[in-house]
Amino acid sequence: MKIYTRLAVVSVILTFTFLVLVSLLFYLAFPINNWELLWQVKVFEVPFILMVPTMTLLFGLLIGLVGSYVVRKRIKFLEKSLTMVMKNQSFTENPVFEEIDVINQKMKDVQDYILQQTIRTQKLIEERTKDQEEQLNQVISEERNRLARELHDSVSQELFAASMLVSAVNANNTSHDPLISKQLGQIESMIQQAQLEMRALLLHLRPVPLKDNTLKEGMEKLLQELKAKVPLGITWKIEDVFVNKGIEDHLFRILQEALSNALRHAKAEAIDTILIERDGFVILRVKDDGVGFDMKEKKAGSYGISNMYERAAEMGAHVHMISIPGKGTRLEVRVPMIEGGR
Repeated sequence: MKIYTRLAVVSVILTFTFLVLVSLLFYLAFPINNWELLWQVKVFEVPFILMVPTMTLLFGLLIGLVGSYVVRKRIKFLEKSLTMVMKNQSFTENPVFEEIDVINQKMKDVQDYILQQTIRTQKLIEERTKDQEEQLNQVISEERNRLARELHDSVSQELFAASMLVSAVNANNTSHDPLISKQLGQIESMIQQAQLEMRALLLHLRPVPLKDNTLKEGMEKLLQELKAKVPLGITWKIEDVFVNKGIEDHLFRILQEALSNALRHAKAEAIDTILIERDGFVILRVKDDGVGFDMKEKKAGSYGISNMYERAAEMGAHVHMISIPGKGTRLEVRVPMIEGGR
C-alpha cells in the first residue's frame, strides 16, 4: 500500500475512532433514554444516527486526501532534487517547503561533495595521464618498432624471396602448360597481395596517441585512417571541445574501443560518430547499424565495454548504451563540464 493511500485510510480510521470516543463520553455524561429519537430526528432527510458517521468519514477522507497531496508533492520535489544531484545538474532550492529545509540542505551538501569529488577525480586522471603518457608512449613505440623490424627482417624478406622464386619458375616454365601458368600467376598475385598487407601492417604498427593534437584532430585522424582502410560508410561530426588532457585521452580511448567493437562484432555497414558540447556536457556518441546484441545476455559485461564504463566512471560521466538485435548499437557518453575540472 502506497503512503498516499495509507494516509487517507489512517485519517478515516482516526476520525471515526474520535467520533466513537466522543459519542461514548457524551452517552456517559448524558444517557439517552429513547434511542428511537436518533432514527426519528433527520438532517436533510437522513437519520441523525447515519448522518453523523457519514459526515465524520467524509471529513476524515478529505483530511487524508489533502495530507496525501501535500506529502506526495514534497516526495516529488525530493525525487526531482535527487535526480538533479545524480546528474550533476544545477540544484534547485524551493523555499515553499520550509519543513524540509534540513533535507534540502543535506542534498545540496551531497551535490557539492559529488562535484568536488568529480573535480578531484578529473584532476587526478589528468595528472596520472601526464605522468604515464610519456613513459607509456615510449614503451609502446619501442615495442611496435621492434615488431615492425622483426616482421620486416623475416616475413617481408621471405615473401619477397618467394615472389622472386615464383617469378623465376614462371619465366622458366618451358612446358607452357596453361593450367600451370595460371596457377603460378595466382600464387604470384597472392604473394604480392600478402606483401601489400604486410606493408599496411607495418605502417599500422606505428603508435596512435593524441600527442600534440587536439581531441578533434586526433579523432578525425583516426576516423579518416579507418575510412581509408575499411569498406564501411564512416561519417562523423566532431566539434572543438575544451577539456583537460586526461579527459581527452579517456574519450579518445573510448572511441577507439567503440570502433573496435563495431568492426569486430557488429558486422556493420555504417558507423556514425558525434562529439559535441551541449548544456554543460561533452557528449560522445557512436552509432552503428550492425547486428546488435541482447542487453539481457550479460554481453555488455565484456572486457571492452567494461573498460569503457570504467573510463567513464573516472571522469564522472554517464554512459547510456542501447543495442537492439538486428538494428544496431548506440553508445552515448556524457561528461559534465565542471569549471574547476576543465
